[in-house]
This record gives sequence, C-alpha cells and structure tokens, in this order.
Amino acid sequence: MRSPAGAAPEAVFRDGLAAGELRFQRCRACSAAVFQPRVLCPGCGSDDLAWQRSSGRGAVYSTTAVRGREGVHNVALIDLDEGFRMMSRVEGVDADRVLIGTRVGLAVVEQDGEPVAVFREEIS
Repeated sequence: MRSPAGAAPEAVFRDGLAAGELRFQRCRACSAAVFQPRVLCPGCGSDDLAWQRSSGRGAVYSTTAVRGREGVHNVALIDLDEGFRMMSRVEGVDADRVLIGTRVGLAVVEQDGEPVAVFREEIS
C-alpha cells in the first residue's frame, strides 16, 4: 500500500481507520513491524517504510481497569498478529474481566467525531 506523496504518517493511519482498516508500517530494510506511525524505523533508522493492512486480530498482552468519575474502563496493550503492539481498549467485556491472552479483533468506533481502534473478544 502506498501513502500519498508527502502525507504525514499519522494522517495515513487515521485515513485507514476512517476506512475501517488498521494500518501499520513495515521496514523494508530490517522487516520490523512499525507502530505508532513514524518516518523512521525505530530499529534500524531506515526511512524505507511501507504501509500494510493489519488483519486486526491479536491477543491481550496486558490490561488494567481504570476507575474514574465516569465509571470503570479498561486500558489494554494488544499484540497484533503482524508483530506490533498497540494501546487500546477491549469493549463488550467488564473492565475487571478482560483477561491476558484473550484473542481479540479490531472494531473501529467513533469517539468525539474521530475514528478510534478498539477491540472485541473473538468468538471461537
């Protein structure tokens, strides 16, 4: 997948979410999966990064329940099958019941007028 000439990495990522896709970069020099979107590979420093679409499937690496005035929500780190980790949340499960290792899939929801990547438990 090619990004528009001169497009900022964050804009390409957000455009993907608006289209229902989770996009990440792969370094052509060292093959590392790169996420958060950036202009240089954090592993080798190369600027030769190619955009790819993630399957959106992964597993919960860690999770915590956050309690606030608005109630309880979870913050989770998700290990995506393509080899990168991202912070998000798992929806459809009580915040205290999100388990490490749970298989999840991407869902794009709107929050404050912007598309946001969240995850939901996969049903086997």
